[in-house]
Amino acid sequence: MIHAVLIFNTSGIPRLTKFYTPLHQSSQILIQKIFSLISIRPAGLCNFLDAPELEAFLGPKDGSDERWRVVYRNYATLYFVFVVDGAESELGILDLIQVFVEGLDRHFENVCELDLVFHFDEAHHILAEIIQGGLVLETNGDEISNSVKLASKARRNSFASSNPLSLGSGPGGPRSGSLQTPLGWLTDRLAGVATR
Repeated sequence: MIHAVLIFNTSGIPRLTKFYTPLHQSSQILIQKIFSLISIRPAGLCNFLDAPELEAFLGPKDGSDERWRVVYRNYATLYFVFVVDGAESELGILDLIQVFVEGLDRHFENVCELDLVFHFDEAHHILAEIIQGGLVLETNGDEISNSVKLASKARRNSFASSNPLSLGSGPGGPRSGSLQTPLGWLTDRLAGVATR
């Protein structure tokens, strides 16, 4: 099972956090602990490590001896980190990180840290298309991209139909029979006041 998905920059500032199991302590302390484990590792070492230090944060309280593993990849200034248990394949998780990054790249066209900061809801949606409840749902990049595009289109249509200042027409047809912009409406009002 995947217990957590984290993205943080090279300074340790979290840009996306998603936990699939309840935490026993603060999430900030957990992120700092994971960052301290990863940031000191040389680039030549493998991208997964056992993390018995994390058992106090995520470990089961029922006495089982489940081992946690941190699987990560570093892309430019971002670390993509998955915390998994022994049931997951480390190489499979590395591939899943690649699928997630490709999904972000398709949506944002060359994703960067600012995309995650200003469009965190879309990043969470892409992650939700891939993982639900700690289990992998979809790994096909085309399916993920199509689902995200459909959801974005539905969100835009919903906004356009419910916003009185929206341009164009919603599902009920054009507003008041015209396609006047808010600026055009204001200009007409001001021009009308000037002619009085």
